[in-house]
Amino acid sequence: MNEYFLAIDIGASGGRHIIGWVDQGKMHLKEVHRFENRQVLIDGHQCWDMEFLWQGVLDGLKACKKENLIPKTIGIDTWAVDFVLLDRDDRMIGNPVSYRDGRTKGMEEEVYKIIPEKELYEKTGIQRQPFNTIFQLMALKKERPKDLEEAESLLMIPDYLDFLLTKVKKQEYTNATSTGLVNAKEKTWDKALLDKLGLPEKLFGELSLPGTIVGELSEDIAKEVGFSSTVILPATHDTGSAFLSVPARDETSVYLSSGTWSLLGIESAYPIISEEARKENLTNEGGAFYRYRFLKNIMGLWIIQSIRRELNGTEYVQGKKSSYSTGRTYSFPDLIAEARNCEDFDAALDVNDDSFLSPESMIDAIKNYCKRKDMPVPQSVGEIMQCVYKGLSLCYRDTVRKLEDITGKRITGINIIGGGCQDEYLNSLTARALGLPVYAGPIEGTAIGNLVVQMISAGIFEDLSGARDCIYNSFDIKTYR
Repeated sequence: MNEYFLAIDIGASGGRHIIGWVDQGKMHLKEVHRFENRQVLIDGHQCWDMEFLWQGVLDGLKACKKENLIPKTIGIDTWAVDFVLLDRDDRMIGNPVSYRDGRTKGMEEEVYKIIPEKELYEKTGIQRQPFNTIFQLMALKKERPKDLEEAESLLMIPDYLDFLLTKVKKQEYTNATSTGLVNAKEKTWDKALLDKLGLPEKLFGELSLPGTIVGELSEDIAKEVGFSSTVILPATHDTGSAFLSVPARDETSVYLSSGTWSLLGIESAYPIISEEARKENLTNEGGAFYRYRFLKNIMGLWIIQSIRRELNGTEYVQGKKSSYSTGRTYSFPDLIAEARNCEDFDAALDVNDDSFLSPESMIDAIKNYCKRKDMPVPQSVGEIMQCVYKGLSLCYRDTVRKLEDITGKRITGINIIGGGCQDEYLNSLTARALGLPVYAGPIEGTAIGNLVVQMISAGIFEDLSGARDCIYNSFDIKTYR
């Protein structure tokens, strides 16, 4: 009889419950539930609707029971940097603000007055991003200092969901590194840094590694969903899980986790904290088994997703539909076809420009960017899409070259995982820009990586190498040249 494992993989726009098992040497997946994740405007801030998100998690567990696919263990991964504060009675303080909220504006400069950017990078190895947890906490300290004073616990989003399931609090290592508060070399919270910033040390406890058991479903939860199971920590940072699913068999390939964000880099046995790496804004995120992810965080398919919502009339600004709503429903293949028809359009975005992080209108942001840079301003849907696709492929090319320069390694290929690996046009453009083969797949990279940790812990695989061999033999990997 097969043993089942459950990956609850949650991104900024939604989540999935994916059951995994191994049969006759191959890994099998079954999606049993899919649910929406959403933001709500509360007191002028973009916040996560945690009650709605939590209900999605519970509904997925009930779906497992309904299909009689009872998991031996459960692992949750989500996006990084966002957190929840709890008081002494474990009640949530305030609201979990989204990383796309504007409250961190100006906080980078405030932090660098306390600790210079170069010194901070030497400690944490984390790239400069305006929404990093360190800047969110400083914004909170400035706006709502009592929240920090009253807090007894800080939990990243997946840690909080684990707590709701088990009543056990754990702070998981891979997600913690995204905060910009973990010492990269010591692999634990940097207490001297916390002291400099005036952040309460009691909020930062022992870090737990992927593979650590959190606990059993609480009695109330087990009764509600209809079964008992053990909650275990995967790499709770979704990129940390995604990188584990790459079926690469050599050390000369780069990995690209392609979704709302594009995370492009290599695995390293040690953090690479050079001045050149800092200037290139490369990051050293902690991974499972202490494998560092030396990578660039690139504004990925978020731009394309936003364009599609505007064109389809599902993007609202101040309660009104986007002025770019066409009355037509564009699929992603439709947008790709439009881009292909405009390959001669000569403009390319810097996709990491801050203007694309959370604009009221992504299409207006693209047009305004091209005006500022004295580029041809796109007018048609195809021209808009083409300058995004060119921008992404050129950003991938430039990042790979910088990785080669800094590491001294010659890159021989790029492995793309995640939902974005289905975009054959972007895969082809990337192969052309790099002059290297692109290997696309598996699609469910994050969920697979989540399951890998659970299966290693259960003894299904001896180690990561064995798991990657199984992944290679289980899923379709397409090659583009």
